[in-house]
This record gives sequence, C-alpha cells and structure tokens, in this order.
Amino acid sequence: MDLADRFVDVGTGVRLHYVEAGSGPLVVLLHGFPEFWWSWRHQIPVLAEAGFRVVAVDMRGYGQSDAPPSWRDYRMELLAADVAGLIEALGEERAFVVGHDWGAAVAWMVATLHPERVERLAILNVPHPDTMLRTLRSSPKQLLHSWYMFFFQIPWLPERLAKLMRRRFLEGAYGDARPGAFTAEDYARYETALLDSPGGLKGPIDYYRAALRRSPRRARSLFRPIPAPVLVIWGVQDRFLTERMAEPDPRWVPDVRIVKLPDASHWVQHDEPERVSTLLIEHFQVA
Repeated sequence: MDLADRFVDVGTGVRLHYVEAGSGPLVVLLHGFPEFWWSWRHQIPVLAEAGFRVVAVDMRGYGQSDAPPSWRDYRMELLAADVAGLIEALGEERAFVVGHDWGAAVAWMVATLHPERVERLAILNVPHPDTMLRTLRSSPKQLLHSWYMFFFQIPWLPERLAKLMRRRFLEGAYGDARPGAFTAEDYARYETALLDSPGGLKGPIDYYRAALRRSPRRARSLFRPIPAPVLVIWGVQDRFLTERMAEPDPRWVPDVRIVKLPDASHWVQHDEPERVSTLLIEHFQVA
C-alpha cells in the first residue's frame, strides 16, 4: 500500500511528521519509546482497507518531527495538545485515537484534556496515569521494573550510551518481544530514525525527565473522567508493567473494555498484529 509522507504545523510551535493511508473516519496512531511511526506498519494497511483514514505520527522529538531542546518542552499538556492540534489541522473534529507505551500515556491525556477531539480511545500496554502513580507508590516490584525511568533522569549520559550501543540498545529494549517480531529491516529503520537523527534520543528521553520532575499532586490535578469508550489491549507477558495495571479506576474511565492477550509482551502490536488490528476495527465500527 502506498503511504503519503507529510508534515503539518499543529499549532503548538512544532511541526509533526506523519504518514497517511486510506480514507474515511480518522484514526490517529501514537507510537511509544523507542519507536516512531513504523511501530504501526502492520496495522496501517489493515485499518486503511477497513475504511479508515489512518495517520501514524512521529511524536515530537522523534523521527522527522520537530525536537524542541528542553525537557520542559515534553510536558504532558504539550504532548496532548500536539495530538488535539493534529486532528484539527487535518480538518477533522474528532478521531479514533490509538496509543502504545508513551503514545498510550499521551492518548490517555488527549482524551482527558481534549475530550471533544476523541471519538473512541484504544490503549495498548500502558495504564491510566492515576494507576501508574498509585502503583509506583505502593509496589516495590513495579519500582524495580521501572528502574530505567530513574536512570533517564541523568543528563546526557543515557542518550550517549544508547548511541554508542546502537543495535544492542534496541535489542535490549525490545528483548521481551516474540522471536521474529522485529526483523533486521525493522532494526535498521529504528537505528536510522532514532539514533542517526540530529537530536538522537534526547527528545524521547526528555519525556521521562518531564514526567518524573512533576509532582504527583500536580499530575493528578489534570485528571478528569474520560467520556469516550475505551478499549485496553494488554500483552500479559509485559516485563515492564504488571498485569493488574491494565484495569483503570472507574472514576476516571467509566466505559472500558479490557482484552488481555496471554502470550503477548509489552510489544503487543508487533507480537500479535492481526489480533490487535481486528480488535481495533471492532472497537471503531461500534461507533
């Protein structure tokens, strides 16, 4: 399938790169760390053939999108505003929003802070931010799993090590994925997009710096009930996040369906691409 390769000013001071396929209701796909739009290579053609206009974005700091220089430029309000502005810039009132990993964290907040832009929400292997905060506070096991978030607070060293390690860094990041989920071509694309870009991994790692430098009280002040129906797809073999984090608090997410894939890892859309695509189409076609 041919992909249109485009850039758009989203009204937040950054220009985002995205690829687009198909026509119909808008689906916005948000990748995680350390990925870029290629994260959705399996889902893009299937969703487009199902009758959707599919837009897979390089989020700010990634790939060919703008990469502001300060960690303060990666605060959650700005990341969510990028997506809301993208939907508007594409000429749509609302969209189906899908996110994995950091893209899912941003998707939660788009639906929270800009509910008028989200028709339905789909989340892959990241808890609602309230669940994340409560679990980090109460679970030493989860704190141990999340050690890298604290390592990323060190200035310049994490991104320098990633650039030196190159393929070994990426293989370590995706290490719990099923064998064959990431091919040699995939690794080559990730190296080019993430490690050979001018900013390297500074922008992506600044997501973590901005998140951990905000007080939990300030973070919770942003939470609102999400009116959109939510689908949570969760790979149970996630080595980073415990399975019980899949279920959000009904105060914040009153309309949710949770589908757990027992044999999938954190990289669920790579491990079970057909199943994930089918679940997304079912979720969107209910609307």
